[in-house]
Amino acid sequence: MPEPDTTASAEESSVVPEQPGRLGGRLAYWSVILLGSIGLTMTINQVFFLHLLGFQPLGNSFLYYIIGIFLAIAFLCYPARQRDANRIPWYDWLLAAVAIIATIHIGWHGLEIINEGWEYSAPGEIMVSSAALVAVVLEGIRRCGGLPLLIVVLVFGSYPMYADMMPGFLWGTQYDLGGTIRAHVLGVESITGVPMQVVANLIIGFIFFGVALTVTGGGEFFMNFASALMGKSRGGPAKVAVISSGFMGSLSGSVISNVITTGSITIPTMKRTGYPPIYAGAIEACSSTGGALMPPVMGAVAFIMASFLGVPYATVMVAAFLPALMFYLALILQVDNYAARVGLRGMEEKNIPRLGQTLKEGWPYLFSLLMLIYMLLFMRIESYAPYYATAVLLVIAVLRPNAEYRMRVSRLLDLLRDTAESVGNLVAILAGIGLVVGGLSYTGVAGAFSRELLHLAGDSLPLILIAGAVTSFILGMGMTVSAVYIFLSILMAPALVGAGLNDIASHLFILYWGMMSYITPPVALASITAAGIAKSDPTWTGLYSLRLGSILFILPFLFVLNPLLILQGPGPDILLASATALIAVWMFASALEGYLYWVGRIGWVTRLVIIAAAAGMVYPSLISDLTGIVILAGVYCIHRLVPAGKNDRSQTHI
Repeated sequence: MPEPDTTASAEESSVVPEQPGRLGGRLAYWSVILLGSIGLTMTINQVFFLHLLGFQPLGNSFLYYIIGIFLAIAFLCYPARQRDANRIPWYDWLLAAVAIIATIHIGWHGLEIINEGWEYSAPGEIMVSSAALVAVVLEGIRRCGGLPLLIVVLVFGSYPMYADMMPGFLWGTQYDLGGTIRAHVLGVESITGVPMQVVANLIIGFIFFGVALTVTGGGEFFMNFASALMGKSRGGPAKVAVISSGFMGSLSGSVISNVITTGSITIPTMKRTGYPPIYAGAIEACSSTGGALMPPVMGAVAFIMASFLGVPYATVMVAAFLPALMFYLALILQVDNYAARVGLRGMEEKNIPRLGQTLKEGWPYLFSLLMLIYMLLFMRIESYAPYYATAVLLVIAVLRPNAEYRMRVSRLLDLLRDTAESVGNLVAILAGIGLVVGGLSYTGVAGAFSRELLHLAGDSLPLILIAGAVTSFILGMGMTVSAVYIFLSILMAPALVGAGLNDIASHLFILYWGMMSYITPPVALASITAAGIAKSDPTWTGLYSLRLGSILFILPFLFVLNPLLILQGPGPDILLASATALIAVWMFASALEGYLYWVGRIGWVTRLVIIAAAAGMVYPSLISDLTGIVILAGVYCIHRLVPAGKNDRSQTHI
C-alpha cells in the first residue's frame, strides 16, 4: 500500500511559516499579522460603511488610526540600521507603541479637532501626542525613504518656522514651533492631507489586490503568459521581460521590488540566450520603471493624481494608456532590432509553456484583472473595485482543484504579512511627504514658485517645458514614484497648467520626468538594482538603460503638446495623431539600435537622419508629420537603389 502524500497537510499544519530577517520571531511575525489585519479590517469597514461592532470613526480619526497602525508595522519591518536587519531591538517596539498610542489619542478627539479649531490652539496633552507623531513620522521616512528624502522633508516641513526670513517669492507666512506642529498634525493639508486620504480610501485596496494576485501565483502566470506569447520569437527572453515587468509593475507600483521580483528570473534567462549582462540589466530596469506608468493600476500614483485633478480615476487611466503603450512598444522594437542585428534567437522550445495550458491554469488571474478594469472603467466604483476583485480571486483560489494554486492557511498569512509590509512602507513615506506638502501650502510658497517660473519664462512655452522637465528630473532623484509626483504636483504642475497646457497632460509630464532618475545616472536606482542581479557594471548598465529608455525623454513632450495622444479630442484626429506618433516611436527605436525593417543594418548617417525626422514629428503639425514620413520613405528608396549586402538583411517579424 503506497504511503500517503503528506506534503499538503504538512504545509497546512504549519502555523507560522519560516520567516527570514526581522519577522523570524513569533512575536514579531504575529504582531505584524495582527496589526495588518486590524488596519485592513478598519479600512474595509470605512470604505463599505459596515459599522462593525458599532464602530464607524470620523474621517480624520480613521486617518490617524491608519497612520498609527501602519507606522508601527513599518518600525517592525524596516530596521533603523543595517546591523538590526535580523532582529527587532527594544527601541523599535517602543517607537511602534508611541505611533499607536499617539494616533489613538489624537484620533479619539477627532470631533473636537474640527469643532474647536485645535489646528490653531490645542490642549497641552494633544500637543505632546502631536510632537511625538511628528518625530515618529520623521524616523519612519528615514527608514523607508532614505536619508536624502528625510533631508528634503526636514527642509520643507520646517519651512513655516523660517519662511519670513526668505527672500523674494520664497517669502511666506511664519509659524512658531508649536504652530508648525499643530498645522502639520491637526490641519488637513499635511500628514492627513490628500496623499494619506487616497492611501486610506483607495490604495490599500489595490495593494491588497496586487499582493493577492502574487501570493496566489499571478506573478508566475504573467511570466508564463509572456513566455508563451513571445518566447519563441527572436530575442524572446527580453520581450518576456518587457511584458511581464509591465504587468507586474502596474500592479505593484514599486520599481525596485519589481526589478528584484521579475528580474531574478528574466535577467539570467536573457544572459543564457546571448544578451550581454549590461543589456539584460538595462532591459529589466526600463521595463520595471515603466510599470508605474502602465494602466490599469499604475501603482499608487494614478489614484493620487486623480484626487489632485478632481477627476475620476478612469479618466487618468484612459489618458495614460497610449503613452505607456508607446513606451513598451519602443522597448519591444528595440530588443527585436537588437536581436535581429546580432542574430539572437528565441527560447528553447522545451522551456516555452503552451499558451492554451497557461490560460487554462491562469484564467482566474485574467478574470479578476478584467473584472477590476470593468469596475474601474464602466462602473466607476474605484473604492470598492479592488475588494470585489480580490474576493473573487480568493474564493476561486480556495475552491481550485489544483493543489499547486489552491489557497492555504500559510498563503493567507503571507497575503496579510505582505500587504501589511507594503502598506506600512507607503504610509511611512507619504506621511513624511505630507510634511512637505503642508510646509509649502501653509506658507503659500507653492503657488509663488509656479508664478515665478511663469514670469521668468515669459510667453515661451519651450522654456516652460524645459524648465519643468529639468526641475522634475532633479527633484525626482532618490524619491519613490508617489513621493516625487506629490512634490512636483505642488510645485511644477500649476506652472504648466497656467501656461495653457492640458491639466492631465501636465501632470503626466511631471510624472514621466520625475521617474527618469530611476534609469538615468548618477542615481539610476533601478539600473543599479538590475546590475546587481546581472552581475554587470552599474555605471554602464545605467548608461544602457538611458539609451533604451530614451523614448521617455520624448514621450512627455509628445502628449503635453498634443492632448490627442492622451485620447482627448475627436476620434478621427486621435487616430491620425496616434498613427504618426507610433511611426515616430518605431523610427526612434530603429535608429537607436541601428536596424531598420526591410533594410537591415543601417549606418550612423542614416540613423541620425531618421532621428531628426522622428524628432520633427514630435510637434503636432501636419507639415512636420509629412516631412518625417517623406524622409523615412526617402531612406527606403535610397537603400533599395543601393541595396545592402545579403548579411545585412533579416526577417522583419517580431
